[in-house]
Amino acid sequence: MRAIVFFDIDGTLLRSGGAGKLAMETAICETFAVPPAGVRIPYSGRTDRAIIRDLMQAHGVPITEENFQRFVQTYLRLLPECLQRMQGRVLPGVLELLEQLQSRFGYAVGLLTGNLRSGARTKLGHFGLAERFAFGGFGDEHYERDAVARDALAAAHSYLNGRYDPSRIWVVGDTPLDIQCARSIGARVLAVATGTHSLEELLACQPDLALPDLSHYPVFLEQI
Repeated sequence: MRAIVFFDIDGTLLRSGGAGKLAMETAICETFAVPPAGVRIPYSGRTDRAIIRDLMQAHGVPITEENFQRFVQTYLRLLPECLQRMQGRVLPGVLELLEQLQSRFGYAVGLLTGNLRSGARTKLGHFGLAERFAFGGFGDEHYERDAVARDALAAAHSYLNGRYDPSRIWVVGDTPLDIQCARSIGARVLAVATGTHSLEELLACQPDLALPDLSHYPVFLEQI
């Protein structure tokens, strides 16, 4: 039976240099003709839908599905240019770990991310990673990451026709919310300190394994 490894994107697979944040904060002002609100919105580990809701609220924009779709259209148009400007990078060990997982029989690799599906595709495509992931859960519909985790697991179940080992599901992420959402679906967790949280902060959330970055991937492969 196959093992499943879900990856978060921002802070886990890559650093966009703040491109997503720039695209969102530009999109809210451009779409609704409002000035910057000067309010700090938390981004780390959250779904894009939750972030967009908070941006709308901070800028006095009515939170409706129509406004959400207008925002998304602008954001997705701006994101490629912002990725070019901010010059991010793929994080250490990511390519090597993906190669190892995808060259071995018995592993299925997917996404568990708060990014919008199209935003995830744009970010991964910019860094040459888009073809690495066949299924996943995304932040288009949900405010909470736990719901995204359930979607990701359902997508994996469908893709694999149910042929996987429920005791060998892993989530790789860089925030306490990644750890929390993994636990909500009974998954094990590899936490990596390549985002905004230190190794000590991640260890306090009791992941199954915590590493400074994915260049230490052989330690992970020994456990899965």
